[in-house]
Amino acid sequence: MVKAVARERRRLGSPPPGGISATDPNPFGWGPFVVLFIVGMVDRIEANLMSGVLPLIQEEWGFSDTAAGSIPTAAALAAALVALPAGYLADRHSRTKIIAVVVLVWALATLGSGLAAGFAFFYFTRVLLAAAENIDNPAVGSLLADYYPAATRMQVYGWTRMTTYLGGVGTLLGGVIGQAFGWRAAFLLMAIPGALTAILVWRLREPRRGEIDRIMAAAGAPSAPAPPPGALEPPQAGPPEADPAPTPGATVKRPFWPQVRQVLAIRTLVLVSLGVMILTLGLGGVYFWLPSLMVRAFGMEIAAAGSLSGGITIVGVLAGTVIGTHLGKRLHGRVRGGRLLVGGTGITVGSAVLGAALIMDSSAALVILVLLAVTISSTAIPTCTACIADVVAASSRGVGFAVLQVLLTIGAAFGPLIVGMTSDATGSLLVAMYALIVPMILGGLVVLASRGSYEREAARVLEDARNS
Repeated sequence: MVKAVARERRRLGSPPPGGISATDPNPFGWGPFVVLFIVGMVDRIEANLMSGVLPLIQEEWGFSDTAAGSIPTAAALAAALVALPAGYLADRHSRTKIIAVVVLVWALATLGSGLAAGFAFFYFTRVLLAAAENIDNPAVGSLLADYYPAATRMQVYGWTRMTTYLGGVGTLLGGVIGQAFGWRAAFLLMAIPGALTAILVWRLREPRRGEIDRIMAAAGAPSAPAPPPGALEPPQAGPPEADPAPTPGATVKRPFWPQVRQVLAIRTLVLVSLGVMILTLGLGGVYFWLPSLMVRAFGMEIAAAGSLSGGITIVGVLAGTVIGTHLGKRLHGRVRGGRLLVGGTGITVGSAVLGAALIMDSSAALVILVLLAVTISSTAIPTCTACIADVVAASSRGVGFAVLQVLLTIGAAFGPLIVGMTSDATGSLLVAMYALIVPMILGGLVVLASRGSYEREAARVLEDARNS
């Protein structure tokens, strides 16, 4: 028995031997965060391999640009369709096992891409990969909230969500490997880290759903009844993937559509998700076409324009995530809706700076201002995501993050298309990019408007946890 308990305690993601403390910012350690960060990076690298080797694939099979461009659109639609059912699944089953299986499917889809004998099967594997990627996102979002308390959520959500914007690493690897060994080698090689990551996630211990919220709620309210015996004790050895039996008063699991409607009634969730979707729509459209603008307006070489755009995105997102986490921690609890104040202001000001950048007649000024705009806007990544976890109950966080993922997918899918269509209609790529600046600013204002309901809805989640 002692050996069994020792093995359980050594398992990645297990609580400390002395139990979970209400003052510990990372009671399960940083291991779960590192594992889920790796999941996000492998996700983005595998998803973006194709863009790095696309010319080589077209050279072999001879399909048109329209056919090539339809792949990400079809992938986005497939991803949006599975997001809500994936969230529902994450609220009812072991999230670590869901993620592990999905990551293995990624690896197999990537392997299939490299072994494809024709364009039709290759197309199918890329759409399958995109759909699988959206199945794990709600589970990851829900898991992080059960591994880390509110004080630490900005950091872990910020860094895991940041991987979404680092897809350029996959494009770079795809181009380098494809040029050296052929495009198939890029997919075959990247299937290996996917399979290894699946094994790593499978070994990750499933935390008790909502336990962190219950402990924090009990510790933060002097008038609350003391937690029952064993509430702060580590779980005994046994199957970790199953949630413990519900306690009296615990939230009843609702059927699919009633649960979705219940989540959509959370005002903060809806407003923040809409605001971030509009930001993604704008950034996706502007940054997709930014290299083309550099080539057309400033006569840059294609390679230089692509490298600059990718570098701006990576550096800006990294800096913005760090700054947003720092500012959010300072303002949280001191100012009403402090995190949302940081995120909403960042989106609004960053969008305005981006608008100023687009009218610069100097490439150096353009690069500097765009980098500044990305940095300021990216402060919303950790702050807004953490707020969503705060206002959705543990039993519904899978669906809550699925709602966010659906809207983000829509924004990412249609931003580049809107700019392209507007550019064709007006004959000006610059005018087309400006068409997205005003909606981006409005998106920031929508996030700021959610401050009024945030504190009330976050307190309700803790109150429900206290009474469960």
